[in-house]
Amino acid sequence: MTEIARRAGLSERTFFRHFADKREVLFGGAAELQEVFVTSIATAPAQATPMEAVAAALDAGAALFQERREHSGARQRIISATTELRERELIKFAALSAALADTLRTRGVPDPAAALAAEAGLAVFKVAFGRWLSSPEQLPVSHFIHESLAELKSVASAG
Repeated sequence: MTEIARRAGLSERTFFRHFADKREVLFGGAAELQEVFVTSIATAPAQATPMEAVAAALDAGAALFQERREHSGARQRIISATTELRERELIKFAALSAALADTLRTRGVPDPAAALAAEAGLAVFKVAFGRWLSSPEQLPVSHFIHESLAELKSVASAG
């Protein structure tokens, strides 16, 4: 902790005012992402279906990552290599899913549709994010989100 704080130009006390522990540094943007997702769903047009509202939220969230590909890749490699961090990421995604579902319910979407749309949206986000990070092409995150949404629609209608 001392070295992290020093390299950031902070005292340890200042560091701990912002982060509960050193691992939380990797998840510091979770609140901002949740706010963007929730606000986008809440302000989606009234006639938007639950998945259309979620898709709009995913597009809005993509903008947070677009200029941070290298950072996002390094962060994801660290998380993927550490069991405790993968667990923490799952907890953050569960909280994000709950927030999305609650926002959909506020829009009048009943359960289980609200929970399903929230979980499906986050599944699309995870797949698209991973594809974006591993793609040799410098395409925007939103490209992979749209492809993944189309794939989900195809899979869901292929029954």
